[in-house]
Amino acid sequence: MDDEKLIRQSQIDPEAFKPLYEKYFRRIFLFVHHRVGDKDTTADITSQVFLKALLSLRKFQFKGLPFSAWLFRIAINECHDFFRRNKRHRMVALESGDVQNLHEEMMAGTDVEELFEKLPTILERLTEEELLIIELRFFEKHQFRDIGEMLGISETYAKVRTYRILEKMKVYFMQFK
Repeated sequence: MDDEKLIRQSQIDPEAFKPLYEKYFRRIFLFVHHRVGDKDTTADITSQVFLKALLSLRKFQFKGLPFSAWLFRIAINECHDFFRRNKRHRMVALESGDVQNLHEEMMAGTDVEELFEKLPTILERLTEEELLIIELRFFEKHQFRDIGEMLGISETYAKVRTYRILEKMKVYFMQFK
């Protein structure tokens, strides 16, 4: 059964939400876990995402974006709320393979070790949304289409935003030389 039919049924009968929960639970759980790093906290936030989705399902309208984009938007907001409530800063795990991909896109021709060294400081200077886009694209390896869906923007605008952020990061990198 497709999402639209399940959503319409769930808007009438909350019991019909179970297949949607089962379909998207793992993706949302992994998405949240990558941001908070703790399984118990991840489980709590993920349950909040699905609870909010279920409680707000009557307001959900199909506007050309998949249901998963709506869920990811809720997950992003729940993660932001978690960090604000707990006065914690968002941590980004940097792995050399991820930095290599970012380096190829951003700074070909420079030393990758130098970028790896300066990257934490550069990432600190980005806004939450900018960091999220870089993380989704280079550390989680999402396609622009998926990023657009998660953020409620077009695939083209997701590309534009990514490359603008990369240009901004290049400027920050050059300031540290």
